[in-house]
Amino acid sequence: MLSQDVGKTVVVVDFGSQYSQLIARRVRELRVYSHLVPYDATWETVSSLNPGAVILSGGPSSVYEPNAPRLPKWVLDSGLPVLAICYGLQLIAHEMGGQVAPANVKEYGPAELQVEDESSPLFDGLPKSQRVWMSHGDSVISLPEGFWCIGSTVASPYSVVTNGKIYGLQFHPEVVHTHYGREIISNFLFKIAGLEPVWTPSHFIEESIQRIKDEVGQAKVICALSGGVDSSVAATLIHKAIGDRLVCIFVNNGLLRLNEAEEVLGVLRDQQHLNIRYVDATDRFLSALHGVMDPEEKRKRIGECFIRVFEEEASKLGEIEFLAQGTLYPDVIESATADTKAAAKIKTHHNVGGLPPDLKFKLLEPLKYLFKDEVREVGKNLGLPDHIVYRHPFPGPGLAVRIIGEVTPERLDIVRRCDAIVRQEIEKAGMYREIWQAFAVLTPIRTVGVMGDARTYGYLVAVRAVTSEDAMTAHWARIPHEVLDSIGSRIVNEVHEVTRVVYDITNKPPGTIEWE
Repeated sequence: MLSQDVGKTVVVVDFGSQYSQLIARRVRELRVYSHLVPYDATWETVSSLNPGAVILSGGPSSVYEPNAPRLPKWVLDSGLPVLAICYGLQLIAHEMGGQVAPANVKEYGPAELQVEDESSPLFDGLPKSQRVWMSHGDSVISLPEGFWCIGSTVASPYSVVTNGKIYGLQFHPEVVHTHYGREIISNFLFKIAGLEPVWTPSHFIEESIQRIKDEVGQAKVICALSGGVDSSVAATLIHKAIGDRLVCIFVNNGLLRLNEAEEVLGVLRDQQHLNIRYVDATDRFLSALHGVMDPEEKRKRIGECFIRVFEEEASKLGEIEFLAQGTLYPDVIESATADTKAAAKIKTHHNVGGLPPDLKFKLLEPLKYLFKDEVREVGKNLGLPDHIVYRHPFPGPGLAVRIIGEVTPERLDIVRRCDAIVRQEIEKAGMYREIWQAFAVLTPIRTVGVMGDARTYGYLVAVRAVTSEDAMTAHWARIPHEVLDSIGSRIVNEVHEVTRVVYDITNKPPGTIEWE
């Protein structure tokens, strides 16, 4: 865990809200370290985090239900400043002697908040009337002793309450729909809790280097390097701590983008001086994929093949104690590990294509408490170039899941050239950083075209581009028509096997970002 050098921690208690991660992100954006814990976390766990304040999240339960999550005893016993949001407010009211009941008018969406006490530090510098975002079916109908109201809406007379130490909000300040949500959180952190904005990339780097040295000692570490921002930052950070006792294994599975292997090696081996073993396993992977049509079977075979190649290379290095991964905080939360046992299990993340249960290595995950935007900041501070730091996410199975149907060398060549054109045109338009992912998908559909007065019969290629904050949800990117025109024209003119280009306008949900 982090030392006191990075300041106090804001402990976010998760009661199952869809916004719990977002609360933690908002606090970190204000340069204060935050850590998400389940509602049944013990004081022993929380005290080890060096807590400076507590935020109680919302949640789907009703506080008067028999099995509803309860307020941890340490929240009140610790005397820490508390910001209680939605269910958190109702829980405080319910367990401190107030009353909560189903609301006469349920609020889902925007509401107008009227500040009743403009002298409150929570509203310092903010207007008396402000738009907030509500999402609740229950309401506080009477306050505990010692509390008073400092903000209300028409449907929720106790929208903001306090006793001078605990502040409760019926609305969600963490979402962008609450116009002054960031300012409200900032006022709580700095003017009420008295915290310092010292959570910075440089602090994290210094702390991590020392922690890696302490954990690893004189042992060797191997790292599966993909060239993506997560593994690149993790490897660079570990290399700064232990030097060439870190051995990175870069496996070229033949499913990479155009010139990707050369670019990764040029930056991380030649410029950053990482100790990298390069393995060209193209033939092995393509052989494993021969005749495979089902996307899940593709993923399974690619993951299995990667593990076998990785194990073989690792066995050549002698005694290895640690395996490094670029696991991020959302991966930890989604996997519902012991760190976040109250979170719903969405999927299990392993950056090495699926780790066996009898893994002989100890895991080294220096980024496991960071969000993607924080990883990018750390990468910039470590001196990594922008094209690594801001590289779009790339699926583990690579271009295999951007080819619908069988993967062949010929089809890989087609989609690789199309993908390069998409990325080049997005970059030329200055849109690369605002788009989460942009790529081409090769379909098995063939359509008639005409070129030079002659009939053609080529492939249909789909272009996919989305905007997102964390990939949990995504919207199709509103790319200007002239940019789409350039992409389409270049693809059909430069990739002669393609006769038609379409643009995918499906959001996630209901679709996924990748086609397979």
